Amino acid sequence: MAVVTVGGAPVAGAVTRGTDVTFAGSGGTALYGTVLAPRQAGRHPALVLVPGAGPTKRAELRLQAEAFAERGIVTLIYDKRTEGYSSFHRDYSVLAEDALAGVRTLRARADVDPGRVGVWGLSEGAWVASLAAARSADVAKVVTVGAVGLPPSRQQAWAYGQYLRHGGVRGSLPGMMQDTGIRQLVGAGLFPEATYDPVPVWERVGQPVLNLWGTLDREAAPAESARIIGAALDRGGNRHHLTRFVPDARHNLHITSDNGFDRPDPLAPGGADMAAAFVKGEPVAPGAPRPEQDGTSRELAPLAWYENGWGQLAALALFALAFLGHPVAAAVRRLRGTAPLPTRRPARTLAALGATTVLGCLAYFAFMALTAANLVGPTLLGRPLLWLLLQLLATATVAATAFTAISFHRHHAGLAPGTRAHLWLQLSAGAVFIPWAAYWGLLLP
Repeated sequence: MAVVTVGGAPVAGAVTRGTDVTFAGSGGTALYGTVLAPRQAGRHPALVLVPGAGPTKRAELRLQAEAFAERGIVTLIYDKRTEGYSSFHRDYSVLAEDALAGVRTLRARADVDPGRVGVWGLSEGAWVASLAAARSADVAKVVTVGAVGLPPSRQQAWAYGQYLRHGGVRGSLPGMMQDTGIRQLVGAGLFPEATYDPVPVWERVGQPVLNLWGTLDREAAPAESARIIGAALDRGGNRHHLTRFVPDARHNLHITSDNGFDRPDPLAPGGADMAAAFVKGEPVAPGAPRPEQDGTSRELAPLAWYENGWGQLAALALFALAFLGHPVAAAVRRLRGTAPLPTRRPARTLAALGATTVLGCLAYFAFMALTAANLVGPTLLGRPLLWLLLQLLATATVAATAFTAISFHRHHAGLAPGTRAHLWLQLSAGAVFIPWAAYWGLLLP
């Protein structure tokens, strides 16, 4: 095979040619992409490839684009916008307009049949692709990979469970991540588009649709999503939709050597062939039987009044004042030359343990959320080592609260009013810490 230049760099063995393009997305934002096209002359069907979640670059879909171009389909891959898209903010409506701008870009090319330009969406991109199709008749066909029929927060909770069980985790951590933690993220506004409902959008999609899932998809709740999306298309009167499962493929239809939980680069056989046949109007292979899904997703309840963000902030403020403020108060007493307190050792221990446990819990939860719970690490007794350490620290914090209370009771009469107030503050924080830590799973088995 010839060596051609794609995007300015030589690519050995390629059978396609590439052209870098710039086009205006929603709001006039400049988007940068690459069009990969077959070498054969003539007008071809085309696909805009819509990436999954995260600030993805076009290189992440390069293998898919090359596979389609090798099968006679012009493809556009592009860098996802950074303006208006982040871990904490996104708008699928804006992303859908970006995808439609890509459709217009392909329709204007001389080597593209403008009546056969479709959209292909991966994971989050499937929500975007369906929304784009529902908005514009310029979209001829829709192909999705790992589409989710659930709201994003519910799907993510299900995926947390998959990765934690795969890591051998049991006990309170899965419940914390799948329920308490994700509901707190939603309540705090830190989970963008958390309650987006894809069903009404699918009910408005009238174009032919091919929905693909890997049989080892551990992220999309594939059996549920296939049923939900298929039913939505049926309700909308769409009789031109197909569901296929690609054997031994993970969420993005790449191969897997760890039952769907690893991330090798090569594409799994079959997926690109099915999609290309569908786009070109050819018969689509039947694929694998629908797999059994490991557990069903659960609807997430809204936060109760006692769980709301203000209550969490109040508890954290109390911990900061009592635990982190203790060393400051001790330093002031030393500067004044005040005699050491008879309660100083248990109070100091409570402050150190309480501060370490609270800060450690928040940091560990943030790490697990940002990594989608797929970096569990070594476990002991069914708990990740860091989580087990936090549980031990929480238990020690409760014990330190009890010892501080006993010491305070013994020496109460000989303490100055200011010292009494400070210790009352510490004991109040220790008392609040107990239900707080139980709520976050630190004091549960």
